[in-house]
Amino acid sequence: WDQMSNKFTATGGTESTYTSGGTQYKVHTFTSSGTFVAESSGSIDIMMVAGGGGGGAWVGSGGGAGGMIVRPAFAVTAQSYTVTIGAGGARGYNPGGYAGMPYVRTGDDTTAFALTAKGGGAGVSYSYEYAGGIGGSGSGGANNGTNYPSNAANQTSQSGDSGTYGFGNAGGSAPNATGDPYPCGGGGGAGGVGADATTSVCGNGGVGKVNNYRTGSNIYYAGGGGGGHHNGTPTYSSGGLGGGGNGNTTSYIDAQSGSVNTGGGGGGSGGSGGTLSYGGYGGSGIVVVRYVV
Repeated sequence: WDQMSNKFTATGGTESTYTSGGTQYKVHTFTSSGTFVAESSGSIDIMMVAGGGGGGAWVGSGGGAGGMIVRPAFAVTAQSYTVTIGAGGARGYNPGGYAGMPYVRTGDDTTAFALTAKGGGAGVSYSYEYAGGIGGSGSGGANNGTNYPSNAANQTSQSGDSGTYGFGNAGGSAPNATGDPYPCGGGGGAGGVGADATTSVCGNGGVGKVNNYRTGSNIYYAGGGGGGHHNGTPTYSSGGLGGGGNGNTTSYIDAQSGSVNTGGGGGGSGGSGGTLSYGGYGGSGIVVVRYVV
């Protein structure tokens, strides 16, 4: 007679396999919302990232990265688990002349297995949404004669497993400048705080965190967005490793968006006076599940 297999099996997402260190893994990658169906009880490794925060416009700071959770050896039972992938936050936008500037938005939460990765904080758009945003990682601070502080991370304050296995960091601050170029701070990343701006240098986005669950090789996720500025020629900022968007380009017009399915924060942008400018969108989140086969 045939002995029945006791190996764990499941369906859902994009399925793949790889071998690392002599161990074979099956992987379920969710780049959009779906359902993970466990066909028996077992143990899985989970990596999940929320959507990154949008970057600010016109003296705009970098958006915070989405919160990240890495949860090894998580017990599941035979049932269906809903996986919701957080969208990236909307960018700041100054159409010119300040009127009609939309709010920058915090990234959406990613949820699965009763765990919540918190969306990244929204960057500051000076003169319209002063506060910016607390998030999985916080957004950077801004300054245009009045200082708007950097924002804290809230991923590690989540209850239960999110508090133990969650990663997020605060954004970088902006100096108390009294004139151009008014550089802004970078958004925080899962692996490090956003860089503070100086009087002549925009703050880079905080570095993300590596994880190897998807392919067996380390991949960076959840980098913060780089800070923007108002006017002049400061050193331009870079987004953090892990999909964070760069700050202003040399044209002052736009910033880079966070990379899709990394939870990277959007870069901040700006320009003198009411010049047209666009912050970067936050990058959408992701969930990766793996287990031994």
